[in-house]
Amino acid sequence: MVVTESVQQDAAAPQVLISDDEIFDAHVAGKLSVELKAPLDTQRALSIAYTPGVAQVSRAIAADHTLAARYTWANRLVAVVSDGTAVLGLGDIGPAASLPVMEGKCALFKAYGDLDAIPIVLATKDPDEIVETLVRLRPTFGAVNLEDISAPRCFEIERRLVEALDCPVMHDDQHGTAIVVLAAMMGATKALDRDMASLRVVISGVGAAGMACANILLAAGVSDMTVLDSRGILHPHREDLTPVKFDLAQRTNRDGLSGGLIEALKGADVFLGLSGGIVPEELIATMAPDGIVFALSNPDPEIHPEIAARHAAVVATGRSDYLNQINNVLAFPGVFRGALDARARRITEKMKVAAAEAIFGVVGDDLSTEYIVPSPLDARVGPAVASAVAAAAED
Repeated sequence: MVVTESVQQDAAAPQVLISDDEIFDAHVAGKLSVELKAPLDTQRALSIAYTPGVAQVSRAIAADHTLAARYTWANRLVAVVSDGTAVLGLGDIGPAASLPVMEGKCALFKAYGDLDAIPIVLATKDPDEIVETLVRLRPTFGAVNLEDISAPRCFEIERRLVEALDCPVMHDDQHGTAIVVLAAMMGATKALDRDMASLRVVISGVGAAGMACANILLAAGVSDMTVLDSRGILHPHREDLTPVKFDLAQRTNRDGLSGGLIEALKGADVFLGLSGGIVPEELIATMAPDGIVFALSNPDPEIHPEIAARHAAVVATGRSDYLNQINNVLAFPGVFRGALDARARRITEKMKVAAAEAIFGVVGDDLSTEYIVPSPLDARVGPAVASAVAAAAED
């Protein structure tokens, strides 16, 4: 028996060792199934659910398409869509290998948002084909969760789908991450009695998550931000920047820094890692006192949380076996549930901020430097986020 991973369900729980056999056995034939809402064990039940009864419902919908919202599951169904080009920690592994991840995402929608979801993996990397496919499939679902699509294609695909579809669309790698990071920043600054607007923030990684986190933190009041990609600090004079990175470079790095992490981290208050790179302890040691370190790369954080804690007052990772887990599951089930409850056509910035505030609100009086966001297993989170998002949508 080979032990591959350790998981801790809460701060006080002992580590649970998981074997390869247990993992693979749990995935045999997939993690999802379709369940009936009522048994089909009589002739009467069959006649109602299928022929001839179903024809009456189909005729009614054909005459009035709005009835599909009441008499099908489409408007409450989330399509979890990927091309498998940027699977967390695995990279471009293709659609077939990404399917277990999408199945898992659908399971989380059901468990934490009480929403049905279906995984759709596409054997194409062409943005035109992806957009066209989902436009043609629109009658089948009520919302689109884009997942594990590589940057910069993910930005174009999301933008075009938001424009083309009359239903909520969100790339969770971008906005789910950003929502939970904002909630964690609210918790960290409150626990340290700091003002977010006064912090000097360094973000390492300008992929989908890094870009969205930068944008939501800037909107939340952070004014001193330095962002790095694999070639160093973003600044407008770099000639290798994509249009998206150039735009971000114009809105950040107010001190005109150049170079790399050495220059960026010196005196910084916050490090947000979304790059998959390694950050040496000696660089974290150059940060300002009472710093905040969010090392979110999975499965291996940019710096081990126990090492980061030698120099920072608040440390968070994306892992479940350390304190302060920043996990998208805190956001996306409730965000989509709230948007669908409100019959929203879009997921707006206001709805995202409302989601972050709701996540932070669940922490309540238990707030501490070791508890800045609730556990993903906290049953209060999904309903709180859904309610806040629905209210923001209806406002």
